Amino acid sequence: MATIIGVKFRTAQKIYYFDPDGIQFEEHDGVIVETIHGLEFGDVVLNNREVDESELVAPLKKVIRKATNSDRNKNEQNIKDKDYAIEVMREKNDEMGLGMKIVDAQFTFDHHKLLYFFTADHRVDFRELVKVLASIFKCRIELKQIYERDDVKLRGSFGPCGRECCCASFLPDFAKVSIKMAKIQGLSLNPQKISGVCGRLMCCLKYENEYYSTIFKLLPKVGSTVQTPDGEGTVVSNDILKQISSVKVTDGNDYVVKEYNLEQLGIKEKQTVVEDENDDSDVLQDNGSDEYNN
Repeated sequence: MATIIGVKFRTAQKIYYFDPDGIQFEEHDGVIVETIHGLEFGDVVLNNREVDESELVAPLKKVIRKATNSDRNKNEQNIKDKDYAIEVMREKNDEMGLGMKIVDAQFTFDHHKLLYFFTADHRVDFRELVKVLASIFKCRIELKQIYERDDVKLRGSFGPCGRECCCASFLPDFAKVSIKMAKIQGLSLNPQKISGVCGRLMCCLKYENEYYSTIFKLLPKVGSTVQTPDGEGTVVSNDILKQISSVKVTDGNDYVVKEYNLEQLGIKEKQTVVEDENDDSDVLQDNGSDEYNN
């Protein structure tokens, strides 16, 4: 067993594990740690606890120290300084005509590195820009190109549902999302109806997909013949949530459509998920989740 603490470096980011090095931490404590970017200020979200070493990527880095009031003040100043850094970056970006959209900036705790996040529709040669910025801020400059979902995650926004976007509020990683999920759930394939503010498929399509996929395969195929308590009939439609099928059956000399529960049907041909070469065209993995890997 190994003793660890869990640390977050910004809202909705992944939890990273560190060796507390004998220091007792409580939730919401500040901590100074060494990351791939250098010294960073983080917030403790999991206090000291023992976990199986097989669950960890060893070796864990040890914390430098518990954050002091002075450290907190310095971190708050770094956060304020980033506004000026973004302003300068946007000015230089416009002067050089690089066509970047500056999303965010972040100083390391020790101010030795300034990390910019940006989006662009093309490959950007920012070598001259880096030299100019380094001469202004007197520190190492690093630019990281991110994508639409990362943009929303960093800056935050509200989704079509009226709630704060999942990626900006609680999702630590982006899950795989595909158009196939919308098809199985019977949703409109109108991009405006199933896309989030980032322009990509909504993350929430994933949440109930396991249920929909399971029930979808149990229901009869639309247009197939099934056996009902009222005789043989043809499936007209299915309701996945209620687990019922609407079936056209003979009623004397006429046809009527009746609803039957799944257990009432003798199914000869079940639904299958049709694999389409474009089904996974909107699949996207998290591009920035490991930026603090230690």
